[in-house]
Amino acid sequence: MLGLTGPRYRLGAVLAGFTLVATGVAVQATATPAAAATPHRILFDDGHAEEAGNADWIISTSKPDPLSQDSSPSSETDWTGALSSWGVALQKTGDYSLKTATSALTYGGSSATDLSNFDTLVLPEPNTLFTTAEKTAIMTFVKNGGGLFMISDHTGADRNNDGEDAVEILNDLMTNNSVDSTDPFGFSIDSLSISSDYPSAISDSSNPVLHGSFGTVTKSLIASGTTATLKPADNSAVKGLLYRTGYSGNTGAFFATSTFGSGRVAFWGDSSPIDDGTGQSGNTLYDGWNDSGATNAALALNATEWLAGASSSGGGSGGGSGTCTAAQLLGNSGFESGSTTWSASSAVITNSSSQSPRSGSYYAWLDGYGSATTDTLAQTVTIPSGCTTAALSFYLHVDTAETTTSTAYDTLKVQVLNSSGTVLGTLATYSNLNAASGYTQRSFSLASYAGQTVTLKFTGTEGSTLQTSFVLDDTALNVS
Repeated sequence: MLGLTGPRYRLGAVLAGFTLVATGVAVQATATPAAAATPHRILFDDGHAEEAGNADWIISTSKPDPLSQDSSPSSETDWTGALSSWGVALQKTGDYSLKTATSALTYGGSSATDLSNFDTLVLPEPNTLFTTAEKTAIMTFVKNGGGLFMISDHTGADRNNDGEDAVEILNDLMTNNSVDSTDPFGFSIDSLSISSDYPSAISDSSNPVLHGSFGTVTKSLIASGTTATLKPADNSAVKGLLYRTGYSGNTGAFFATSTFGSGRVAFWGDSSPIDDGTGQSGNTLYDGWNDSGATNAALALNATEWLAGASSSGGGSGGGSGTCTAAQLLGNSGFESGSTTWSASSAVITNSSSQSPRSGSYYAWLDGYGSATTDTLAQTVTIPSGCTTAALSFYLHVDTAETTTSTAYDTLKVQVLNSSGTVLGTLATYSNLNAASGYTQRSFSLASYAGQTVTLKFTGTEGSTLQTSFVLDDTALNVS
């Protein structure tokens, strides 16, 4: 029976509180949206010396939007850049929206090329180190569901003579970031300069990168490149798909895939396979895209498809999650796993018999002590930008020893905060005046926060005398 007339006593933590999870909860979609319903959004980086020296790793000289050069390209020469074959092939399907980033990479910002607006980020042989903020942005993007395509080159390929090459830069991204530096993808890039080879694909007929809608992959190309060493003990999802001749298992992986959080990762050990041999005047380029001894185009395109979550096997919903699959986003929504996923004050998430859950055994109980108390309960979540509906709901029971019918002595605020802790909006404020028997469902639309990572926070504040208990159960954030 719900209802409490005496004060609650804090005899110790039933469940210890913990620090707020900053990167949020991402939910793997259980169904794949129809192709082309919403274009898969791909961002090619050109803000880290990708055009230094003879490199020309761009899909078009028109940035950020290649459509400004030619809105309906039919051949790779309609766009200018050594990656134009890649870009045009995606554009012609009608399933992809392509952009180029020329400034610092961000996540959760307001720029048109902010990573929250994309499903996949392509890093085509970067030649300057990513800043601390950029590494945080990239890793958070992937963890929240984005795809990351890292393309390296051989060690010593320092095209802008700043002392850093792509091997060092990409390894630095993986090992020196604020999100997870403990080998998050399960591989490291080898400091090698392999002059030539045709790495072969493993036998795996079900793999969507090797057998995707753009064709079957049999071989790739090394024309001065490197490989990766796999460490499945660090990340069991890592998998080598193509290997340098004479290598297999955890060494000599020329093309590898992995996952991190809700996102996907692909690594390629050379930029020559993505080079179509045409680009801006004055660059010495190499046509690896059309090399007759390899199937590089199919590899690049299938991998892009997989990273964007467009393959038949499903996929990550994207860091910006422009494609929206109906889902419930809150983790541990009924509190049955204790403090997992939620950040809460001591003893807030409990199975105490002094109150009753709406369902199950656990619930969240804020305040109820009859003394000056502030309790909090919070969870961080990314709301996909492609979703037009985002409905937050929870069941709330309020009981109180207060006798007033006009003064709100004790309150519960329901708020939305950004990653910096700034309150973006207060959805509701409840008080002792809302006391009633039983639970009442409360619902709010969060559709205006689509495309953002936000924290949902409940804050209960109680005065110095006479208890008020705010009891929550069966939360949900349903998007579609």
